[in-house]
Amino acid sequence: MRINVVGRHFEVTDAIRAYAEQKAGKLTRYLDLIQLITVTITKTSSHHVADYDVELVVDVEKHKDFVSHAKHIDPYAAIDLVAEKGERQIRDFKEQIKG
Repeated sequence: MRINVVGRHFEVTDAIRAYAEQKAGKLTRYLDLIQLITVTITKTSSHHVADYDVELVVDVEKHKDFVSHAKHIDPYAAIDLVAEKGERQIRDFKEQIKG
């Protein structure tokens, strides 16, 4: 399983990369069929405030990709939000399989 962290209009530091990989790596404990996780961090500036859009794409074997988005002023908080959304999607999918 691979985890890619990509920055758009934004330089991904080692600390942010490690944090995103740590959060994304936790998703594998919910589902074994995960092949690839891509975290894309985009910096959007509007006037004086810089926002960070984070997209999480989880590629699952024999299923459509799970995609979640989050937006926040702090990139770490945006990564937290998008990881929670992705986790919820995967847990709901697993419950559907069981039921």
